Amino acid sequence: MLNQKTIAFMGAGNMAEAMISGMIQTEKIPAQQIIVTNRGNQDRLNLLKEKYGVRISSITELPYSEIDFLFLAMKPKGAEETLSVIKNLIPKQQVVISVLAGISTSYMEERLNPEQKVIRVMPNTSSMIQESATAMSIGAYTDEGNAAMVEELLACMGEVYVIPEDQMDIFTGIAGSGPAYFYYLMEQMENIGQVSGMDNEMARKIAAQTVYGAAKMIMENEETPAELIDNIVSPNGTTAAGLNALKKHNGGVAISQAVNHAAKRSKEISKELDNILVPS
Repeated sequence: MLNQKTIAFMGAGNMAEAMISGMIQTEKIPAQQIIVTNRGNQDRLNLLKEKYGVRISSITELPYSEIDFLFLAMKPKGAEETLSVIKNLIPKQQVVISVLAGISTSYMEERLNPEQKVIRVMPNTSSMIQESATAMSIGAYTDEGNAAMVEELLACMGEVYVIPEDQMDIFTGIAGSGPAYFYYLMEQMENIGQVSGMDNEMARKIAAQTVYGAAKMIMENEETPAELIDNIVSPNGTTAAGLNALKKHNGGVAISQAVNHAAKRSKEISKELDNILVPS
């Protein structure tokens, strides 16, 4: 059961905090069973302890033998060093989970002890409000029981999608980085509302409600996005004029390029890390 498991985060940045917040809000994970550490930013650790009631630790004093699920949530460039440090400290039954773009299950398996249980996940910052779209790819040595437990843990933060690992980069482009695209869109809507004389806070709320309503329509109905567009558009109407402007200015291309570039960068990070030759 989740409430009997101990979870640790190596890394205490925004993504780690979002995941911690989502887990605690469900009340399935007691705060005292979550341990957070980082490379040395004690102020950040103290803030998370005060805000969420979690335990904090230095990397050297982390109680590895107590931990069931160890999340790697530092910057990707720190993965090599971290895996080298923890290799001989973690028990074989522990599940190591990468939350880092480009860190594959095979990359972790090659640098940890033989047959170490590993899982790769990609949540987004909407974990903080339990609305993340989170992907999960299972390593070669992770048994079904542990995989199911991690999936249940991730479900504390939103919807979980178990996918083949070769789809993780495009998932990163769509969902891992996706919230930022919508924030950018809403920022533009807010700005044009303000320029037109609308109070900026009101414009922000109107944009947010509009995006939220559109997303809810997709989630709660069977119509495709194209069908929902057809339901709105009338010939020579306001929506048609707006869509024509988006097409004229390559709005669709811009969205596609955002997803593709994020996915491409995820692949690049993986290749960069694979080129670091350190004995396993």
